[in-house]
Amino acid sequence: MLRALRRRWDAYKYRFVPWVALNLRRKRRTLRYVPKSSQDKIISDEDVFETLLKIFRALFVNDFSRQAHILALLPEIKCKYLELLTSQQKPSKVNSCDHQSQRVFSPEEVLFNTLGFTVSRDQSSLMSAGTGVFVSKGFVPKGTVVSMYPGTVYRKHEPIFFQSLGNPFIFRCIDGVLIDGNDKGLSRSVYRSCSRRDQLGPFQMSDESWLTAALQNPLAVGQYVNNCTHEKAANVCYQEFDVPRYFPIELKQYLPNIVYSHDIESHLRCVVLVTLRDIKQGEELFSNYYTVVS
Repeated sequence: MLRALRRRWDAYKYRFVPWVALNLRRKRRTLRYVPKSSQDKIISDEDVFETLLKIFRALFVNDFSRQAHILALLPEIKCKYLELLTSQQKPSKVNSCDHQSQRVFSPEEVLFNTLGFTVSRDQSSLMSAGTGVFVSKGFVPKGTVVSMYPGTVYRKHEPIFFQSLGNPFIFRCIDGVLIDGNDKGLSRSVYRSCSRRDQLGPFQMSDESWLTAALQNPLAVGQYVNNCTHEKAANVCYQEFDVPRYFPIELKQYLPNIVYSHDIESHLRCVVLVTLRDIKQGEELFSNYYTVVS
């Protein structure tokens, strides 16, 4: 039993640090060491931004009828989305007043139609690894944002002790920022509380659906990507991305992250998973919790 527990601990201790006290020796390989931040990015922030905009806009347009209360407050951009919707539907079925005939796809179908692949959670191919993430349909080219790491974002020295106990989903960023990707227990309650705190009228500042089985953002499964092994090499890596302040307010409802402290004026930290090689349908995603790709 002790041997099994040791194997599980070794599988995540380098990247998912429940608490600083568990890593007092601060060995270099247990922390993400990056002399220059640019060395931790295999695609540009602009590419990440454009990918997120592309899929979020597609999700927004697909769910257009439910967005009426938001668009009523944003008349200057309503026409833009009407044009996007019209371009995706037959002209005879779409007009500016009635969208009841619009065909609504599942979020997974929107992801496939937009980026050419879908990802989903399933039993991992690794023994005793639990849930994993697979490319369930399509093909993912090298250098593609294939997933996002959801959760509550904690700045340095913010209270996360109780949330971290027995929690293997704490992601440590280069600068010490922590993201709690646990969708159960206290972590779940904290995320929901912060998300509802930050809502501005009809505008949601984050996505709560990753806490459920019905994902609104189909990319928000990155916390279930397993660590690589000698037999299963890493095919994705983590890349940090600070959401710019000019990110469209109507699309923030798809961001699966929220900051813990409401009074901190800073960019929202997100973490995306980027493919290190081409990945085919049926392959499981594997990351490396402590190796930085340079």
